[in-house]
Amino acid sequence: MTEISLNPFIAILISLLLLFGTFFILSTSIGLIRLPDVYTRSHAASKGATLGIASILLGAFLYFLFAHGELSTSLLLGIIFVLLTLPVSGHMIARAAYNSGVPLWDKSVQNELDQKQKRREKV
Repeated sequence: MTEISLNPFIAILISLLLLFGTFFILSTSIGLIRLPDVYTRSHAASKGATLGIASILLGAFLYFLFAHGELSTSLLLGIIFVLLTLPVSGHMIARAAYNSGVPLWDKSVQNELDQKQKRREKV
């Protein structure tokens, strides 16, 4: 097996991306457990998982590019797919929960979607 030698700057960058991604995945996990309702959980899951997964995939992409000289198009496609689909799916899940009558947290201050629907009903 050949020994891998990376530029120290690239090695630090890859390590930071992996740590950054791990931090966001851990934050997402804690948010899913601790947050009070489906809407705040959906927000934590979509934002944190998007940044976490994209960072880990980018770190893996850079590792394979600089350590092995391989351009991994599947990792690039994975990053693009995650960045495009996770935020949209989180939004659509929250919208479906709202339309099916899932209540907001009782300490919620503002319900902008309800205000928009009331304006539409007046027209």
